[in-house]
Amino acid sequence: MRLFVDESLSPRLAIRLNESGHHDATHPLLSGGLGEPDHRVLARCLTEDRVLVTQNARDFRKLVRGTDLHPGLVILPSGSRDQSIQWLDQAIAYLEARGEPMPEMVNSVLEITADGGISISALP
Repeated sequence: MRLFVDESLSPRLAIRLNESGHHDATHPLLSGGLGEPDHRVLARCLTEDRVLVTQNARDFRKLVRGTDLHPGLVILPSGSRDQSIQWLDQAIAYLEARGEPMPEMVNSVLEITADGGISISALP
């Protein structure tokens, strides 16, 4: 998967995904853009065709609703870096079980809860 890990999450998530050899992930600390406003983060994800991984559900849901086509949004709960890694691994495994993750995420939001519950829905 091609992923953009929001700065609200540890850059270690992107590093770990890249080290797996199965994903292409970036983070503002690794590729520039720390402190960019949310609308620029979303624009970057659209341009680079990257699924956005964030904890900022409210703001990014609102922004994504304003687009006709987006690569997807993964929302993680607030937690430690290790918990975030675990939740993101669960989200990716869930998507892979459904087929090809990138097409599955187009115009969708996947949300994982602190207890590991996963939901996916169309947005917009």
